[in-house]
Amino acid sequence: MEAAEYDLMDAAEERMWWYRALHARVTDALARRPGPPGAVLDAGCGTGGLLRRMGVLGRPLVGLDFNPAAALRAAGKSGAAAAAGDANRLPFAPGVFAALTSCDVLCHRAVDPPAALAEFHRVLAPGGTLVLNLPAYDWMHSAHDERVHNSRRFTAGGARALVGRAGFAAVEARYWNALLLPLMVLQRKVLKSDAAHDSSDVAPFPPWLDATLHGVTVAERALARLGLRYPAGGSILVVATRP
Repeated sequence: MEAAEYDLMDAAEERMWWYRALHARVTDALARRPGPPGAVLDAGCGTGGLLRRMGVLGRPLVGLDFNPAAALRAAGKSGAAAAAGDANRLPFAPGVFAALTSCDVLCHRAVDPPAALAEFHRVLAPGGTLVLNLPAYDWMHSAHDERVHNSRRFTAGGARALVGRAGFAAVEARYWNALLLPLMVLQRKVLKSDAAHDSSDVAPFPPWLDATLHGVTVAERALARLGLRYPAGGSILVVATRP
C-alpha cells in the first residue's frame, strides 16, 4: 500500500468499527480452532492492530509485512516480534508456527495467491490453523481497492476451493459483514461516493455512526455464534487446518 494508507491504518485500527469487527472475528476463529500449542504468525500485519488484539490469546506472536516501516510500527504497537518480508516467500523455516492469520493480503496485486498459500502451508506445523480474511465479489471492486492496490476479490466457494487446492483440510469459508452489505453496495456501486474524492475508506467516522456500525457487526457476530450462516457479505472469513 501507499505510505499514506499505512498512516491512516495506524491511526484508525484501534477504534474504527471495521477493524474492531475484523479483529474480533479472527480472534474468535483462533479461540475455536487454536491448532497445537505454539506461535502465531500474522502475515501482512500492517501496523500491528491485530497483533495487539491477539495478545489476549496468551501465545507467542510474530508479524510480517512487506513494508519495513509498517513492521516496525507493528512491533512497537503490539510488543510482538515483527519483520519485513514477502508473503510469496516467507523468511521462516518449515513448520515453525501453530497458527497463521492473514487479513486482506491474498487480494493484493503484488501477491500470488497459490504461491502465498503454499508458503502458509509450508511454515505451519501439522495440525496448524490458517485464518484468512478476504474481500468479497469482484463486482464490488471500487476506488478504495485501487488506492490499496487490491486486484482481486473472492467468493466463498472460490476461496474454499483455492485453499483446498493448496493442501489444507477442514476448510470453512463464510461470509460476514452481511447486514451492512446493502450499505456497501449503495456507497460503492450506486452513489459511488468513494470515487468522488481521493480520501480513503479508512478514516474517522462521527462517533454516533461508528458506534452504530460497530453495533450492527456485534449483533451479526452474536447471531453467527448461535449458528446463523449468511448467504452473502462484504468479506469472507476462511478457517482451515494444515494436515
